[in-house]
Amino acid sequence: MAASPPVAHGVLSRRRVAAASLSLLLGACAQTGERPRGNTDTLANTVANFDPKQIGKADIDRVADLHRREIFASVRVLAEKLYRRNPREWKKGGHASVEAAIDRLLDPRTGWRPADAGGRRGTDAILLALSPEFAGDRVAVMVGGLGGMLNAAFEEKTEFFLPDELDPQKIHNSARNLEIAAWKLANARDAAGNLLLLSNEPAQGGQAANLSFEREFGKMIGNLDLLANLLADKGHRTIARVAQSVATAVFLPVPSLR
Repeated sequence: MAASPPVAHGVLSRRRVAAASLSLLLGACAQTGERPRGNTDTLANTVANFDPKQIGKADIDRVADLHRREIFASVRVLAEKLYRRNPREWKKGGHASVEAAIDRLLDPRTGWRPADAGGRRGTDAILLALSPEFAGDRVAVMVGGLGGMLNAAFEEKTEFFLPDELDPQKIHNSARNLEIAAWKLANARDAAGNLLLLSNEPAQGGQAANLSFEREFGKMIGNLDLLANLLADKGHRTIARVAQSVATAVFLPVPSLR
């Protein structure tokens, strides 16, 4: 029997590259949620739907992307809820509407630094917003503080790739700080005993309680705790957990890069 002709090294290399490229494209397509669509699922469709950024992401990066999006979506929801419950606050800034106030507050160019915060950021801004003597826009300063703290926990990045590394301790500390912030929001009062900011509504007059603020905080805390545990497991790290009463607790450190 005649021996098979040898395959040229260059041809074999090209075949391997083509096979590897096809495997990579199909795998990336699967990771971005694409599914077969009968006879239309051709290689051309696969290439068209492929996001090149996925090459530079590990699974934990995609998980971090998802959690960050969900958390900051909740920040926006909280801002809108607080402004609608406390319309006097958005009017302090001279805005034409709630929407205009929110757009200004969440403008990425401001870097979570509302004008009324006087340069304070993160948890310092939260404390300022909930102090009885403060006369500025409490919603803007509180939400700006929350956003700044969370932004620091995510290393001031909006998307994550292979070289990026998140600190599970900072993520965990942010979750505990949200618990403290939620308690302070529900209990901070002025000298006359009036709430500084209205949020949850107790049941009254046969009407059920409105706990939508509590639920939104709970979603954010759950997202942060899950992500912190995933990061710790992946990096074989231990999270330091501090037991303290939420009523007397102090904010935990979430240092910023700046």
